[in-house]
Amino acid sequence: MTHQRIPRRARGPLAAALAVGVLVPMTAGAMPAAAAAPAVDCTSDKAGLGTELTKDITASLQGRKSTTALEVHDRTTDTVCALRATQRYDSASVVKVTVLATLLWDAQRTNRELTERETDLATAMITKSDNASTSALWKQLGPTKVKGFLKAAGMTRTVPGAKGSWGLTQITARDEKQLLSLITAENTVLSATSRAFILDRMSKVITPQRWGVPAGAPATATVQLKNGWLQRSTHGWRVHSVGAFTGKGHDYTITVLTDDNKTMDDGINTIQAVARAVHKDLAQAGA
Repeated sequence: MTHQRIPRRARGPLAAALAVGVLVPMTAGAMPAAAAAPAVDCTSDKAGLGTELTKDITASLQGRKSTTALEVHDRTTDTVCALRATQRYDSASVVKVTVLATLLWDAQRTNRELTERETDLATAMITKSDNASTSALWKQLGPTKVKGFLKAAGMTRTVPGAKGSWGLTQITARDEKQLLSLITAENTVLSATSRAFILDRMSKVITPQRWGVPAGAPATATVQLKNGWLQRSTHGWRVHSVGAFTGKGHDYTITVLTDDNKTMDDGINTIQAVARAVHKDLAQAGA
């Protein structure tokens, strides 16, 4: 593991890990045609909304160097948007929501409440993105329980980081959307008490870490979020943001994952451009 300087606004990410690159020789001859970039795809039960979201999210990404994946889901209008939804990214700190969900799911199975220690660790892990608290809970749970939760949750493409490297868990926008769906609606995986605990902590993230998908959110929505940021020797900064927007007629989630960012701010700016487009179009549809 190598250390890196972390911007003052973003203290706490997991230390960077070196990635291994493999060079594949090309056969002599014509260069292969460049693959077409994946396109934003939105569908909706509300007439015109899918088309508008597709147009506006696509415009928000124009000229940006981030490699971006996203999933948007609005239950009210049965709207879904996706881009690179199954591409894997290093999780950085957004995996902390999965860690908390696993802890609560495991406690449910033995019909017990969290201990005072677990509650304190979980609160610091989500509200302040505390790494030491995350490492303690990750070690306590172990890979078997984490994998058990992922299977129960239907997060089929998420791969836990090895040897304690929770921040190198491989995640996808689709699996993060699935997790947010479980947190925000009744299901057989997480109880109402567990869901309320997670949402409460996500609603209390400290002010310096409330960037990302809340950008442009309506003032009437309750905002629950978790962000992640991590710099590595390949693909630059990973900067991610996941959030749920509920209450007063709002019932939607936004997941945006990015890498290939030269700076952390590049990733934040990409995420916030997407978020503003989504909030605007969903607000107009609701009006």
